[in-house]
Amino acid sequence: MKLMRSVVTLIVGLFISINTFAQSRQLQKTDSVFRLIKKYSKTKDADAIYELAAIRFKQSISQGTFRDFLFRELFALGPVKKDSLLSFVNNLTATYKMQMDAVTMQLTISIGDNDKLTYFKLEPFTEFVSNKSSLVASTNELKIALDKKIDSVVRGYIQKSNTVGISIAIVKNGQSRTYNYGETKRGNGQLPNIGSIYEIGSITKTFTATLLAWYVNEGKLSLTDAITKYLPDSVAANPALKNIKLVNLINHTSGLPGLPANFTAQKAYDETNPYKNYTKEMLFSYLKSCTLRSEPGTKYAYSNLAVGLLGTILERVSGKPYEQLVSDIICTPLGMKSTLQHLYPLILPRFTTVYDETGHQTPAWDFDALAACGSLRSTINDLLLYTKANMIKADSKLSKAFELTHQITFSNDTKVAMGWHIIKVDGVSYYFHNGGTDGSSSFLAYNIEKNIAVVILSNSGASTDTTGIGLLKLLQVI
Repeated sequence: MKLMRSVVTLIVGLFISINTFAQSRQLQKTDSVFRLIKKYSKTKDADAIYELAAIRFKQSISQGTFRDFLFRELFALGPVKKDSLLSFVNNLTATYKMQMDAVTMQLTISIGDNDKLTYFKLEPFTEFVSNKSSLVASTNELKIALDKKIDSVVRGYIQKSNTVGISIAIVKNGQSRTYNYGETKRGNGQLPNIGSIYEIGSITKTFTATLLAWYVNEGKLSLTDAITKYLPDSVAANPALKNIKLVNLINHTSGLPGLPANFTAQKAYDETNPYKNYTKEMLFSYLKSCTLRSEPGTKYAYSNLAVGLLGTILERVSGKPYEQLVSDIICTPLGMKSTLQHLYPLILPRFTTVYDETGHQTPAWDFDALAACGSLRSTINDLLLYTKANMIKADSKLSKAFELTHQITFSNDTKVAMGWHIIKVDGVSYYFHNGGTDGSSSFLAYNIEKNIAVVILSNSGASTDTTGIGLLKLLQVI
């Protein structure tokens, strides 16, 4: 659920033994299938791609599931602008690098008898990353066994040459500890601290869920309200929208795509800051004639558009901008003084410089109409306060809103509460969300009964998910 999309690796099909051909001939055949996949991706013809598959491949995944995956994780990324062959292993498996509008992916495929697909794996493109030559500075004093074990997990991330700084908070048995590694800007020698500000990406969605829950508890909204009730008449007139409920926007079952079709049509579109100029006028223009990918409430498909739209609806209901809602309802009561969308001059020096997955400096992201899906910046201290408030019940309106966001609203292949996803780590369930912009990565997970939580903020686009899962596993057994 990396902002601004959730990239889920899909591996389907089986390796099927094939006769040995000359590599050039077999590669030609595999290339031909890849070209067809690329062609059908451009026209968003998921069924045509499915028909390229062998029978055993189709037995491993249904046409509907495969179609949903392609729309969510491939088609939503835009057309392939440039591609190249990365490898062709054992005269069987080809891996291609594909450059899209704002992301680079890699697709691994194999073909068997009758030149049909037997294997299909889509994932973010990753280049080999070397380690830094010296040990990165840290606030971790390694005083107790837990410190040392935390350090062993975090070093696997921060010692990579493409990462710069990271802040971590953990909760175990009611006790919390924070750790900081690296630099706020490459080469400045300044360690992050509990007040260093990072982009938090899609963790913003859990704040949006809390706002929705607040207004539901206040009787101003109902989760089952049709979204058309809160949209301009010209937009609500689109019959495709009539069955979408507010709850469908926050649990990713609305049927809306990940991003609107006119997303890159914004004036002065900048792929390094893609959300900056997408306005409410553009959003409503798209919604007036949009169609859905699936019937609302029936299928999970991660959507930045849906949660961004929910934020716009909350603004229309309250008469306040999204950032003010977050401040008034969540941050001020919890004493979260550094969680903002827009950074004012006095606080700006605390904002970490951000770097993409390759380690190159990149712009921070700005938001307009879709702010509710990923616009917030915060600190490890603020998010620790936020996490604890989610874990500990209190007799307050805000605590009751948190409780409502924890209720499961969809459970199929994916289990979702309101904003929060439910993941299992070695059999233990966690409320979870991660996030990422081009230059940041974040991770937040907690289990209320076991009193365990992990929060991670990084000023690198390199995912912190593996580090977060590693820390959860550690806390479960220590």
